[in-house]
This record gives sequence, structure tokens and C-alpha cells, in this order.
Amino acid sequence: MFILRSVRPDDLKDLLKLSHIVTFINLPSDEDLISTKIDSSIKSFHNPSKRLWENYYIFVLEDYEKGEILGVSMIHAQHGTDNEPHFYLSVGQESKFSQTINTGFVHGTLKLGLDTNGPTEIGGLVLNPDFRGHDEKLGKQLSFVRFLYMAKNPDRFKPLIHSELMPPLDKFGNSPLWEAVGRRFFNMNYHEADILSRNNKEFILSLFPSENIYQTLLPMEARESIGKVGKETEPVKRMLESIGFKYTFEVDPFDGGPHYRSEMKNIKPIKEKITGTLIADKAFNAAEAREVMITIEREDYDFFAFKTELMIHGDGQVSMRQDLVEKFGIKTPQKITAIPF
Repeated sequence: MFILRSVRPDDLKDLLKLSHIVTFINLPSDEDLISTKIDSSIKSFHNPSKRLWENYYIFVLEDYEKGEILGVSMIHAQHGTDNEPHFYLSVGQESKFSQTINTGFVHGTLKLGLDTNGPTEIGGLVLNPDFRGHDEKLGKQLSFVRFLYMAKNPDRFKPLIHSELMPPLDKFGNSPLWEAVGRRFFNMNYHEADILSRNNKEFILSLFPSENIYQTLLPMEARESIGKVGKETEPVKRMLESIGFKYTFEVDPFDGGPHYRSEMKNIKPIKEKITGTLIADKAFNAAEAREVMITIEREDYDFFAFKTELMIHGDGQVSMRQDLVEKFGIKTPQKITAIPF
């Protein structure tokens, strides 16, 4: 059985171990940095700041029987402020025509933009590669738990939800767009720039071209990577599109990965959230139940959720398998929030 919950201090060793298995910028192989992220998340769950950009929420996927952390996902309540803007490249077109030679061209363009009052960002999804393709759809659970938390606590987030997807990278983990543009203006490699940008974005505005970049002048490999996703990110892209997210025609200024957005109220699982009172005294019929992700109150967790089947009764009451109620020590009756899975 797998559960999803808020991160805790004693998860540090498991997250550090996971960071060694998967190379990912949001989960650095640095014990002090991971510890700082955990502390920030705990504060956000306990007492979120009114300055939304200070709030980071980290969710972990745990094998409940073994107590092993298999994955992680995150929410940043606001990505983009005056001090740390959200940077992007607008993907556009510019038409040119000469009457003299009766010839015209439509050029693809990239132009740097920034947002100082940014949206809520979902990201930081990391799953142990050994558990990819699992029958329980663990990657989807890690993604959906963020929507479940938003459905339960919409006032903690911005109305607009943002996601940045990974583009195709070469066999060395480098970005074709970075090699064609970024390296020429920043004099550093892709990973160095990505790490620096997490804490200091001044260099982007100071050094990046301020006018249109014509895609025609870029190598074919770089042009073909703009707004595209890597093979491993294709399922994430399809999932986001299926629940209401749309490509914004904006991409990451470093690697050209596409940006997707949706208004929170239009995200399908949030839009179709289920609320009710969980009771223990009604018969459970699996044939009539709906597959959901549900969050329940437990005194020993800031946030506790899992995937299950839920029976929805016409009187505002819901019920689930009694063995799960007993397994998790769930107190009934209690108010619950769930989203379709």
C-alpha cells in the first residue's frame, strides 16, 4: 500500500538517497539544501506565509508497510516576484516581405519576457526509476496529490497554475537551445546556469539578448527542441493536457522546455472534487465505487492521502473499504476531500 503525505524531518536520509539515484535540480544531492527545503515545507504546511512566494509544499510517496520513500513532488505557491522574476521566452512569428523581389518569409522568433507577480508552480516530481510503469500509477499519484491539496486549500495558491516541462536533451544532459544561444551570452554551461538561476536571476536580465532572436539563425537541432518535451516527459504532457492545461507559447529561456498553464478552477480533478462525511456503518460495494485520491485527517500527519475506491451516497455521506479504515486508524465520522483518479 502506498500513501502520499507531507514531508517530515526524518525523511532527509531517504530523500538524499533518492537524489543520488535521480539527477534533478529540484532534488539536489546536498544534505544541507534538502534539509532547508524540508524545513521550509513544514513551515508552509503548519503556518503558510501571506507572502505566497515563501511557501513551498513537498509531498512524498511512501511504501506504507516498508516505510520507504519512493518519490517526491512539490508546489511553489508563487513563482515570480520583484526580487526573483519568472523569466520566459515568448515564441512568436515575424513576417517579412520585399515587393522589389516579390519574396517574403515568416520567421519564428524568441523574445525574453518576465513576470513579477507570477502564478503558482507545480514541479519537482521525482520517482525512483525502479517504480516507473507501476500498476498503481505512482507517477500520476505524485502529480495528482498536488491537485488534491489545492482542492482542499485553494486560498493558499494563486488562481493560475503553471508547469514547466523538460525538453529533449542530448546524451550528456545538455540543451541544444542553450548551446546555440545561452552559452554565447553567459559563458557557462547549461547546468551551471540552471543552478545559479535558482538563487540569483539578475544575470539573466543583464546578459540575455533583449530583442527578438530569429530561430532561422539557430542550428536545426536547437530549432526543433523549442517547445518540445523529452521522451520521458511525454506522459506528463499528455496528462496535463487531459486535465485542462494548455501550452502558453512560452518556453524556458535556458533549454526551450514548454510552459503549460491552467486556471485552478478549470483543472479537471479540482473542478470535480468530492466532499462529504466519511462514515463506517454503510456497506461498501466495490462495483459501485469510484477510484479517487482522498485526504483524511490524522493527528500524526500535516497531510495524509492515498488512492482508493470511494462509495458516494446521496445523503452527503461517503464510505470506503473497512479494512483501510482500520489499517490507517481513520476516525469516523469525519469530513473528507477527494478528487477523481
